Amino acid sequence: MGDNNAPEDRKTPPPARALAAVVPIAGLVTVVAGCLVAWSNADASFGWFAYAPLSNQLFSGSGIALVTQGTQIGLAVAVVGLLVLAFWAGYRLGREASR
Repeated sequence: MGDNNAPEDRKTPPPARALAAVVPIAGLVTVVAGCLVAWSNADASFGWFAYAPLSNQLFSGSGIALVTQGTQIGLAVAVVGLLVLAFWAGYRLGREASR
């Protein structure tokens, strides 16, 4: 009875192998797409003026980094892709350790 459950007789089904290849590729594509979206929205032009009659000083906005909504979305998508890759790596390491 125990001879039928030998580990060497068990084969990984083909859909599981295909899923094991699709998940990291999808994670990499997501990271690259997120980085491209963030990169393409990096140059934001804006302008404003301020009126401060009592300060008698000039305000210079140098060194201010503003992140546009497109850049935020791109970075969020890249982080989701990195989370998918981290989950996949942890799952694969856990499966290897359990054998």
